[in-house]
Amino acid sequence: MIAIIQAGPVYFNLHESINKALFLIKEAAKSGAKIVVFGETWLSGYPAWIDYCPDVAVWNNEAVKNSWADLFKNGVEIKGKEVILLKKAAKENGVYIIIGINEIIKKGKGNGTIYNAIITINNNGELLNHHRKLMPTFSEKLVYGIGDGFGLNSFKTTFGTIGSLICWEHWMPLARQTMHDEAEDFHFALWPSVHEIHQLASRNYAFEGRCYVVAVGQVMRARQIPKGLKLPDNYSGNELLLNGGSCVIGPNGKFLLEPQFNKEEIIYFEIPSSDILTSEKMNLSVSGHYQRHDVFELNVNKKRYF
Repeated sequence: MIAIIQAGPVYFNLHESINKALFLIKEAAKSGAKIVVFGETWLSGYPAWIDYCPDVAVWNNEAVKNSWADLFKNGVEIKGKEVILLKKAAKENGVYIIIGINEIIKKGKGNGTIYNAIITINNNGELLNHHRKLMPTFSEKLVYGIGDGFGLNSFKTTFGTIGSLICWEHWMPLARQTMHDEAEDFHFALWPSVHEIHQLASRNYAFEGRCYVVAVGQVMRARQIPKGLKLPDNYSGNELLLNGGSCVIGPNGKFLLEPQFNKEEIIYFEIPSSDILTSEKMNLSVSGHYQRHDVFELNVNKKRYF
């Protein structure tokens, strides 16, 4: 069973957010989940204010700089205690954990930047993968640095081969092809919310890759934006800036679980049989007979620079 955590963290509070995550992981495991997945930069919060608050791109905006600083202060280090706690929770509860993080590096190359990242932890408490978003989407460039190809990997589990990408990486043809070449059975697409265009990208990925796609959204209310930033006057504070939309798509591109909006909860979905994956590849296999290896070559730099 897959548990989709369609909820928000405690924004700008890493300590309370990790405690919330650990509680949700335990609850999901009690209900029989084998995979627990959280949305984009869930630890500790997607900066949705960049899309809603006016003047965020004005040079030297003090409120924006302070908001960024709070995001950095509540960032996650790969070797830090939060990841250690997640590893422990994965092992104790016997689950895989896939979670988006605001990653920071405090010393050495890469420090002073926030990276939009995913970590995948197996049910033995081992860090399987650490992927940094290749290119921040539009206004995200104000907040995040660029990633690399190191984390473009899939991993075998007892229920199939799993992989993941972040948000608009699903519109990057070569990133998609790289992951399709990884032969995923289950792909986890992490989003802020899964609105119509994100549904389209997720359905396209499933159809193209002939794999199951679990698209993960989260919840954020207007009142949860950083202090000092202001929304347009027509916002009262209770509106959902991020409204979920989590869904599951089959390898034929059709919904197995329709988008679930305006709900803050754990959404459960039984892991389907992988039998259909083989039959769907008869008429389309983008790493096989539809690839034309004699015509196209794809070279991927998977070096991690820091």
